[in-house]
Amino acid sequence: MANELTLMVELEPPVPFTCADGTGIEKGTLLMLSDPMTVAKVTGAAPVVCGVAAEEKIASDGKTTIGVYLRGIFKATAGGTIAVGAGLIAENGTNEVLTATAAADAAQIFGIALETAADTETFQILLNTGIGGSPET
Repeated sequence: MANELTLMVELEPPVPFTCADGTGIEKGTLLMLSDPMTVAKVTGAAPVVCGVAAEEKIASDGKTTIGVYLRGIFKATAGGTIAVGAGLIAENGTNEVLTATAAADAAQIFGIALETAADTETFQILLNTGIGGSPET
C-alpha cells in the first residue's frame, strides 16, 4: 500500500474494533469511525479518524474485528506542507495527512506534527485520536 503509516513508538496497545468481513484493510491504514465502534478505510470529505490499522485484514476472511492504534508515534506522508506542531487531518482516500484548516471540525484532528514536512515527504506524527484542539488558521 502507498503512504502507509509506520509505527515508530507504541504508546498504547491496539484496541479491537468491528469491521466489515468483505473489506480488505492494509496494516498502517488510517481508519474512520462509524457507529457502533466500527472502522473502515478513510473515504469522503471530513472523516472522523479513529486510528491506524495495527494489522492486515483480508477481504472475506471471516474476521469482523481489527486491532486499531489510538495513540502512538508514526511516520506518515504529508499531503502538502506541514509545520511542526500543526494539527493534522486525513486526506480523502490517499492515506496522507494534511494540516488542519480553520474550516476543519475539531473532531477531525487526530494528531500533531512532530516535524516539519514538505508535500509527499515522510515525517513523524503523534497519533492521539479525539484530541480536537485549535486548527491552524
